[in-house]
Amino acid sequence: MLSSHERLALRNIETELSCDRRLVRSMRRHPGSRLRLPLSVALLACGSLFLAVMGIRTADPVVIWCFAGLWPFTLLQAFRLLRRATGGGGRTTS
Repeated sequence: MLSSHERLALRNIETELSCDRRLVRSMRRHPGSRLRLPLSVALLACGSLFLAVMGIRTADPVVIWCFAGLWPFTLLQAFRLLRRATGGGGRTTS
């Protein structure tokens, strides 16, 4: 059993931790979610590379438009992955 002073201290710590949005968000993540973004970036990059090569080789407008649609999404996901790897935005609170 905890004393009343220890329970109060624990409650204060829990309150402070629940105010940290980044911590709450990271605690809600599923175990497999850390692999989804790198895998999706790899698949999107492979698809974009394939469409770019096929667009150059065939000069088919449909393939070029598919590449034009997929490439920005690939860059966005790669930016999200890079942001996650570098710590996510640089906002610090004291």
